[in-house]
Amino acid sequence: MPTLSRRDILASAAAAALTTPLGAASGAWATGDGGGTADARLDALFDAFMQEDLSARPESATLLGLDKGANAALRHRLSDNSAAGLAAAKARNAAQLKTLEAFDPSGLSDAGKVNRDTVLYTRRSTAAIEAFPFGGGGYGPSPYVVSQQTGVYQSVPEFLDTKHPIETADDAEAYLDRMAAYGAALDNDTQRMAHDAGLGVSPPDFILDTALAQMTATRTSAADNLLVRSLVRRTAAKGLTGDYVARATQLYDDRIGPAYDRQIALARKLRAGARHDAGVGQFKDGAAFYAAALKATTTTAFTPDEVHKIGLDQGAEIADRIDGLLKAQGYTRGTVGARLAALTNDPAQVYPDTDEGKAQAIAYCNDRLAAIRPRLPTRFKRLPPYAFEVRRVPKNLEAGAAAAFSQGPALDGSRPGLVYVNLHHSSDWPKWTLASVIYHEGLPGHQLEGGLALSNPNLPLIRKTMGFSGYAEGWALYAEQLADEMGMYETDPLSRIGYLQAQLFRAARCVVDTGIHHLGWSREKAIGYFVETVGYTPDRSALEVERYCVNPGQACSYKLGHTVWVRARARAEKALGARYDIKDFHAAGLDCGRVPLEILDGVVDRWIAQSQA
Repeated sequence: MPTLSRRDILASAAAAALTTPLGAASGAWATGDGGGTADARLDALFDAFMQEDLSARPESATLLGLDKGANAALRHRLSDNSAAGLAAAKARNAAQLKTLEAFDPSGLSDAGKVNRDTVLYTRRSTAAIEAFPFGGGGYGPSPYVVSQQTGVYQSVPEFLDTKHPIETADDAEAYLDRMAAYGAALDNDTQRMAHDAGLGVSPPDFILDTALAQMTATRTSAADNLLVRSLVRRTAAKGLTGDYVARATQLYDDRIGPAYDRQIALARKLRAGARHDAGVGQFKDGAAFYAAALKATTTTAFTPDEVHKIGLDQGAEIADRIDGLLKAQGYTRGTVGARLAALTNDPAQVYPDTDEGKAQAIAYCNDRLAAIRPRLPTRFKRLPPYAFEVRRVPKNLEAGAAAAFSQGPALDGSRPGLVYVNLHHSSDWPKWTLASVIYHEGLPGHQLEGGLALSNPNLPLIRKTMGFSGYAEGWALYAEQLADEMGMYETDPLSRIGYLQAQLFRAARCVVDTGIHHLGWSREKAIGYFVETVGYTPDRSALEVERYCVNPGQACSYKLGHTVWVRARARAEKALGARYDIKDFHAAGLDCGRVPLEILDGVVDRWIAQSQA
């Protein structure tokens, strides 16, 4: 999902890896040169960038398992989201951009040039977004600091509960230190909300309604709060003794709870005067923000009008394929969307809307993950060494979370790659739709692509952990196609319909996202388009639409990325003829690491030329 760029340096070696070059690599993307060459100097520069970035974003160090050794202090900190912290981040990006622009690429290998161009792209993209005096983060650049999907109120508790490790007494102390910083982080977000509101940038009423519901559900008593309960439960499980209950309770009562109250109060005030307009076009510089967000998340030069047309044209083609499959299953009456909705509403195709039924759905998803893994060697030369599993989105985050999403493993494999499925309403995920989402989010989708990047010994660390929505989401949608080509639906025709519905959905995203932010569509019109075209339930359609309202442009990256991957494969097949091997094509597109789609095309074209020589 989105803009976060992730980066085999582990455990005690991690600190050294961040302050010294990674060394000579081998293979197609090796630099193959000594310590004084351009590639080695670029790697050293990237190591310095990476250390700066980890120091500024300690949560990333924890997620990657790099908050150890010389970086152990990072486990005690949260990112500085104050006005001063944001100014420092902007200055850091500007300095890195200037340094990288001054780096002469003429002496670099082909791999080194791709590395430089890729990191340079991220710094320029970040600078373009930082030029706007409002907004926050999420799946991509967001105009809103706090919403149902942005803000530390929803990200930090989940991070501390599921990502911050507690094995030792120092880990527990680090947790308490992060709790102490959390209250200030909440207030920083609140201050930025007020600042942006002063510029006329505030979420629409329906976004604030969901955010407020989540905020108030999070604002419990200390005894019932996730932050306190997680610390108490996990220290007890490790046999750690200390006054953790009392200290965590005091931090919550003195710092966190009051900060929640201040944020809730401002959100309620903003809600009283909120507009219902869904898109960013309502704001000053909103059109420019959308253009920048669309380019940043898709890493293409497609205009909003071009994206809208791609969605309409490809959607029509996919609907024609679904039409024939539905007729073969006896669904012959009504539009494609209406027949998909009828299939969705078949009681036999829905898991019970109970915890037990939802557990059955997750068990099925893990079965699909296990079933496809033995088939992967038929399409790939290398597989990631990590474990992967599917989990349910935590109940307290279901209302505002995406329908499904993926989180990569720790570099050292100490935490598996995770696929989360949002089962807020079981009816949103009929049985025949689940397989394709596992191939997208898991294998051979995000977890394979991301795992290969993390475990690639030939990439500098900053490239291992770097991500682009257009590349990654395009690959994941292409992975759904690969699953079909690998025979995963041969005995499951309904799941093939589910796969094609997922493709139709991504085409519809291009239509809806540009409709909202470029053409001025209302929330209700956008929801209606999904219901009528894709056959989704109104509840699920609303969840999707509201996500796009908060993260403009990102939803377009899936189908645009898929289009670029498919076109690149077609070029390779045509140019190489009998010499074409899909394993080689996948290696060319994946072994270079995650890159902007504009760079991917160049990588594939160079591989084609080399293969023809």
